[in-house]
Amino acid sequence: MKVLFTYDYGLESMERLRAQGINAVFHDERDIDNYTDVSDVEILVCYKPFEKINLYDFKSLKVILLSSIGFDQVPTKLIEELNITICNNRGGYSIPMGEWIVMKLLELFKHSRALYKNQENKIWQMDTTLLELYQKKVIFFGTGTISKEAAKRLSGFDVDIIGLNTSGHDEMYFDNCYPLSEAKEHIAEADAVIVALPLTEKTKGIIGKEVIDSLKASCVLINIARGEVIDEPYLTETLKEKKIKGAALDVFYQEPLPKDHPLWGLDNVIITNHNSWISEMRNERRFNMIYDNLMKYKENKPLLNIVNILKGY
Repeated sequence: MKVLFTYDYGLESMERLRAQGINAVFHDERDIDNYTDVSDVEILVCYKPFEKINLYDFKSLKVILLSSIGFDQVPTKLIEELNITICNNRGGYSIPMGEWIVMKLLELFKHSRALYKNQENKIWQMDTTLLELYQKKVIFFGTGTISKEAAKRLSGFDVDIIGLNTSGHDEMYFDNCYPLSEAKEHIAEADAVIVALPLTEKTKGIIGKEVIDSLKASCVLINIARGEVIDEPYLTETLKEKKIKGAALDVFYQEPLPKDHPLWGLDNVIITNHNSWISEMRNERRFNMIYDNLMKYKENKPLLNIVNILKGY
């Protein structure tokens, strides 16, 4: 079978696949529109080439293995029409993202941004308003692999970990779980809200005025999902007026975040440029997932991380 990679995982990785009888070829995604030998490609391993290629030319394509967790870049209607299976990289970035969540929680409670600013300006000034994470109530919107990795690490801080998911089913590392439909009944008690939901028609804007207004003034909010899951303009005004303590935001409506966006200037906001997933292990974990799926496909076994286009995850 022919597998087209649009990211270079290195000669050793390609040789590992070829040793298994797989015709693995590479062409850079940035230049993928100049690669025309696609009619016999059975599996496409990629991130976001869809604006540069014509999937109708991929006459043998059966599976697309994405390097990303989200798949909002995929032309889902065309994928359905062509009966192509999509697999994502669910779980591949969960460890660094879980660590990032814990780090940002501590930074928000310990006022790291202000202390670093004092360091830059050589100001020796004690801040007596720092808070403990101990015994705080942390509520997760979404209990998937990212949230689980964060909750696992937070368990050592003796915090109350609450998960909100579609059905309210229990998940490991959470003290209690409830349905998303009951969110308003629980978030008023939250000291921290973590948003880690996939972007779907149902979750778009789910963190809107009603939810944000329910948060207490001492609450912090973290978003590592997608920008559109939150009502960004309303959150911006809420933070500007300091109606909540602060926020750490990794994702936004528009990326890169425009230089004139008011979020840049707020002293109670930590901005990271969609960077929470990065670690030195990202390519190794990503390739291992791809390799496992290629072996399963070759052996006619069920694939890992098949996404349900209709559900949006």
